[in-house]
Amino acid sequence: MDSNYSQVKQQLQLASEQLLRRQNVLATGIGYKSVEGKATSELAIICSVASKKPLSRLSKNDIIPRQIDGVPTDVYPSGIFRTHSSPTGRLRPIPGGCSISHTEVSAGTLGCWVKRGNQLYLISNNHVIANSNEASAGDLILQPGNYDGGINPEDLIAELSDFIPINYQEDSVAASGRMSRWLTGLLNSLYKLSGSSTRLRVYREQKGDNICDCAIARPLNVEEVAQEILQIGKIEGVREAELGMHIKKSGRTTGLTSGTIIQTDVTVKVNYGYNKTAQFSDQLMAGSMSSGGDSGSAVLDTDNNIVGLLFAGSETTTLINRIQNVFEAMDISLPE
Repeated sequence: MDSNYSQVKQQLQLASEQLLRRQNVLATGIGYKSVEGKATSELAIICSVASKKPLSRLSKNDIIPRQIDGVPTDVYPSGIFRTHSSPTGRLRPIPGGCSISHTEVSAGTLGCWVKRGNQLYLISNNHVIANSNEASAGDLILQPGNYDGGINPEDLIAELSDFIPINYQEDSVAASGRMSRWLTGLLNSLYKLSGSSTRLRVYREQKGDNICDCAIARPLNVEEVAQEILQIGKIEGVREAELGMHIKKSGRTTGLTSGTIIQTDVTVKVNYGYNKTAQFSDQLMAGSMSSGGDSGSAVLDTDNNIVGLLFAGSETTTLINRIQNVFEAMDISLPE
């Protein structure tokens, strides 16, 4: 790891909040600076944006500086980050990497099998098997998922046991979100008519920090459990993810894919649909190795050590929870 990593991480922690307030910035993290489309060996603070815009279309306060206290920056056009929930067959015994869902959700991926105490559980995302906070303990899980033809009760495999609630953002003003946006739009129209370049924006604050999107469910029949992942096999252990690490995953939509961790220490805004956005910190970012329906996939290194839990992405990137954060939050571990 580059000896300047700790310096870059320290500056990122100081600057992330302000950078995320700039127009179009969706995520910040640590990665290698690119020049003319090619990655260099220079560590930088990477600002992911929905799309790159000409400087002429940005206000002075929204332009990302070339460096922050000596640490270089770079802008990465990632596209908008969305959770991956979308369409395969019925599998018995049930391995990681296959289609599952809450009975009220379309479909996602069973990551792998874990344990809490002496009990075995499957792990996936909250938005896959806990219906984005709307579910309750005891709710039923299908394999395959709804979208893939899973039927209640024929395809029931587990019941929801626990999940980490997702904290969504709220308008930071006292008035309702609708009123605050209406008022902001009215004032901006008046500024425009007067010839002023001043513009107002409605910022949103979050009740609490998110570090993982995860949930566990207890199998209805442990005899139907396959402690392996499709096209990958058995998980060998747990490893800390690092910048530049080669990784792989098996998911219900894109199957077995591989990639590289291109950013660490990522703080990112994720669109959960229905006007719900949640901000996550201490995330990992990889390149394009997933699609809708891959949410919940276990992410492993080349030696089959688990390093993360896939939960979202864009057209060009994949977002991953650090597995240490997931295991600690859920009080779980790998089966022996």
